[in-house]
Amino acid sequence: MPARNEDLPRSRAQRRVLIVLIAAQILSGAGLAAGVTVGALLAQDMLGSTSLAGLLSALSTTGSALAAIAVGRISQTRGRRPGLAAGYLAGAIGSAGVIAAAVAGSSVLLLVAMFVYGAGTATNLLARYAGADLAAPAYRARAVSTVLVATTLGGVVGPNLAAPAGDLAQALGIPRLAGLFLLSGAAYSTAALVLAMWLRPDPLLLARALEAEGAATASARLDDADGRARPAVGRRRPGVLVGALVMAVTQLVMVAIMTMTPVHMRDHGHGAAASGLVIAIHIGAMYLPAPLSGWLVDRYGRLTVAAASPLVLLAAGIVAANAPGGSVAVLAVALALLGVGWSLGLVSSTAIITDAVPLATRARTQGLVDVSIAIAGAVGGMASGLVVAAAGYPFLAVGGGILALAIVPTVIVAGTAL
Repeated sequence: MPARNEDLPRSRAQRRVLIVLIAAQILSGAGLAAGVTVGALLAQDMLGSTSLAGLLSALSTTGSALAAIAVGRISQTRGRRPGLAAGYLAGAIGSAGVIAAAVAGSSVLLLVAMFVYGAGTATNLLARYAGADLAAPAYRARAVSTVLVATTLGGVVGPNLAAPAGDLAQALGIPRLAGLFLLSGAAYSTAALVLAMWLRPDPLLLARALEAEGAATASARLDDADGRARPAVGRRRPGVLVGALVMAVTQLVMVAIMTMTPVHMRDHGHGAAASGLVIAIHIGAMYLPAPLSGWLVDRYGRLTVAAASPLVLLAAGIVAANAPGGSVAVLAVALALLGVGWSLGLVSSTAIITDAVPLATRARTQGLVDVSIAIAGAVGGMASGLVVAAAGYPFLAVGGGILALAIVPTVIVAGTAL
């Protein structure tokens, strides 16, 4: 650690950590935008099937599941800095693989590359935990939201570069739809470099050191002689399960509707620029309201906001299903609501889980919990193409909103148990 604990107070360290994380998140936001904006379209062209268009998203999110475990374990043993940097570097490698697959016309390479590309998405989400490591409990949700909102700039700008990135790709002899992955590879690589160089002190390692100092000062008040309050961890375990369920359901619904929206728009005659605009609005709505989501969670409680999330997701599904002729304006509103519902669910569930897990096992547990996000995204991405092919996009949109309502009884039950 580059500075002694007494030389670097918690508040100053937290400010530095948030500044570095914000810079990295802006870059990674642009990186993840490529897969969201053109991934399904590229799969549809190369695989020749609408029902398989969601396969690319499913593989990406499956890869993010393994990446979440790996990044969590690296962070647990060596700190957030090497864990997050490694995850973004893997995302950059995946981006390069997608470009190579598009040039070679290889569907197999495309599927493998998108699996690796998923590491960038997982890392982008895992970074939110690093923002909360040094935050006081009453401000954890707002710290998480600060990291999330930083993704907005890159996430909004990225999709709107679909047309110029396609022109650049075409000039380089690369298929147009793979153009955004040029941006993705550069963005993820730079994010990894920023974290590797400047995320010092490591927030998780510093938080552990400060906790150990506090424990030594108040050793008589500890529950165990070895300094670990094991009974408290056992009592808090239900919080992890509730948070994981809220995360999984909101992610599944969001990914399913989002993945097939560009395909639905193209079926109604809209081009890449129109779908890029809608996805940009969606990503902006996922991350831009994060400070409000964080304030609501800290002000009104984790479970209250978690219960509000599915109501917004249902509204999004209803609006999307009733968009006349694939209207760009109406779909933009629907995808904005979808992003807000996801934001409420993610911030509230992240706070629930962070509260429930001690620092000694926090990073590993957070990585394992984020596997639920990846698995849910994989299911949502894969199922979305099949549902649209069989029953149509409106059925997918409304059905996803109804599925989200499963969160409400879970949160009600949790409120009496926690």
